[in-house]
Amino acid sequence: MWLPIGIVALALIGVVLIYNRLVRARALVREGWSGISVQLRRRADLVPNLVNTVAGYADHERGLLDEVTARRSEATQAANPGDAARADSALGGVLGRLMVVAEAYPALKADANFRQLQDELSEIESELQGARRYYNATVRDLNTRIASFPDLLVARPLGFREEAFFEDNDPAIATAPTVHFDRKS
Repeated sequence: MWLPIGIVALALIGVVLIYNRLVRARALVREGWSGISVQLRRRADLVPNLVNTVAGYADHERGLLDEVTARRSEATQAANPGDAARADSALGGVLGRLMVVAEAYPALKADANFRQLQDELSEIESELQGARRYYNATVRDLNTRIASFPDLLVARPLGFREEAFFEDNDPAIATAPTVHFDRKS
């Protein structure tokens, strides 16, 4: 009589332990996503200052400045990791082009405001990269739990689903940049 009750009790304890591990893993994924979201917001908030500083030196680059503003708007409106990754990739690409334009203006490169903004942007990019790695690690852990036995017996029926990784699909990253040196006589 006590043996079946003991087996059921152990099974219930096992289900509770698995459920709690899954809840914790899901909470870590949400925390990781929040970290990415914060860094994306910080970068998006920095962009208007950067655009205004560059605009004072490069009025004829209006099309690029407008594109940076549009990509910033897309980045701030992304609601899920897939949309955020696409918007982040697009914003990163135009910010890179903006920095190339800025290099063409020696007075701008020497401007203290521009250098400070460039340093802040570099810092944010580093923190964003760390936030992406953390998020993807937590997603990997959650997805592994959901797909592994015995957790999968609890995860699927209780509504746990695999999360999407934050992937940067920028084709420019896949190829090395071309560097040209102009010779002056």
